[in-house]
Amino acid sequence: MRILVANDDGYLAPGLVALVEACRGLGEIDVVAPEQNASGTSNALTLQRPLTVWTAASGYRVVNGTPSDCVHVALTGLLPQRPDLVLSGINNGANMGDDTLYSGTVAAAMEGYLFGIPSIAFSLSEKGWQHLDTAAHVARSLLEQVLAEPPGAPPWLLNVNIPARPLGALAGRVTTRLGRRHASEPVIRQSNPRGEPIYWIGAAGDAREAGEGTDFHAVAHGHVSVTPLQVDLTDHALLPQWSRWLATSSGLT
Repeated sequence: MRILVANDDGYLAPGLVALVEACRGLGEIDVVAPEQNASGTSNALTLQRPLTVWTAASGYRVVNGTPSDCVHVALTGLLPQRPDLVLSGINNGANMGDDTLYSGTVAAAMEGYLFGIPSIAFSLSEKGWQHLDTAAHVARSLLEQVLAEPPGAPPWLLNVNIPARPLGALAGRVTTRLGRRHASEPVIRQSNPRGEPIYWIGAAGDAREAGEGTDFHAVAHGHVSVTPLQVDLTDHALLPQWSRWLATSSGLT
């Protein structure tokens, strides 16, 4: 078993170290992580400049790019062998609902999935690394089950969110769907030292679809949320409606 581990918080993040330690004894581990915190970079690949890779004192390979860059470079030339599993995390904060579209943590796992490799993204529900030991324990438990009883034919992609609670306060694991958030808070306008306007992206909005069965509901009630994801963004339910609409047009213009 060969395991590739990446993240979006950077190669020095405690969550990355915790996930690597959680994998010890399960197989050969390769770590390829961003040089800087790359949260919120989604599936971005760096195409306008070359990427450099260097090895940290920890033995981790470090890429001056995005989480997707890390996994892409690892799978297309950096690693001598293709991994059997791609892991990302443990993220400093939740990745639930609409956040998954922006998440570098999920994107790193998704890059592995796009290459046909089973992949899992792990996130701790609150920032600050409190109860990171709980998240690492959950990750190890889930990995042991995945290896002993694969959940299905590969590839598959899981998004795992772990409540920031002591291990004994967890209520178990549940399969969930993605919830939804309200729109983000307004941008924060400030001025730079030259008096020119600058803008900070506002905070994420509150959950607006957080009922039973969603990842928001599960984590709020102390459950580890396990959400199977896919990449197909096609609105299959509305395909017939759009086909009928296009059929009303008499030409291409």
